[in-house]
Amino acid sequence: MTSIPWIQADWPAPPRIVAGTTCRRGGVSTGVYESLNLASHVGDDEASVRDNRWRFALACGLPEEPRWLTQVHGTRTVRAEDRGEDGEADAVVTGLEHRVCAVLTADCLPVLFSSVDGEEVAAAHAGWRGLCDGILEATVGAMSAPPSRMIAWLGPAISQPAFEVGDEVRTRFLEKDAAAGGMFERNRRGRWQADLYGLAALRLRESGLARIYGGGRCTFAENDAFFSYRRDGQCGRMASFIFRT
Repeated sequence: MTSIPWIQADWPAPPRIVAGTTCRRGGVSTGVYESLNLASHVGDDEASVRDNRWRFALACGLPEEPRWLTQVHGTRTVRAEDRGEDGEADAVVTGLEHRVCAVLTADCLPVLFSSVDGEEVAAAHAGWRGLCDGILEATVGAMSAPPSRMIAWLGPAISQPAFEVGDEVRTRFLEKDAAAGGMFERNRRGRWQADLYGLAALRLRESGLARIYGGGRCTFAENDAFFSYRRDGQCGRMASFIFRT
């Protein structure tokens, strides 16, 4: 059996929920994409990506091919079952069994959602632009369960010590929510270290979702485990995924 290292979501989801994030090892890609690159849009060999996706599906027990999105750092959500629909979106939701919701990241924050009864799941891609503009709120709004009956897991992303941004990024967040100011620390260069995990948790709490798990990993710092666009530039992508059995 094919085996790849992956991180299971550490949250109190019902047993029927399978969720987690792949790491960068266990695939066949070479060079800057070494080795389990799951993205078809970053310049990697297409045959290698297909092989990697097969390995991912087998090792993680996927019941079907994920609803792969064309991620644009926006706030649109789609349903996993609506495969004929335009896939340009940054979140995917489903209430059906055996439908895989997935997002691709390499520093941006993946957020997985489940209703507490396990009847509905979602995956969101939260780069700073989408996070600022409301992708997490849009995902919560696309689910039928009330936020008080949801849980969320924050997958591996760039950590605050590695995520330097300029005044324009901080200003955009503050224009949306003054409380975001506490998620930025000024550095010696006069710029800001942004806490992507903290910003996401703030938005989720303000949406009424109190049960938030995960966080604490750093894609930039953990070179052996994760791809990082900010660290390496051209690179592969990990997948964060969730489905109901």
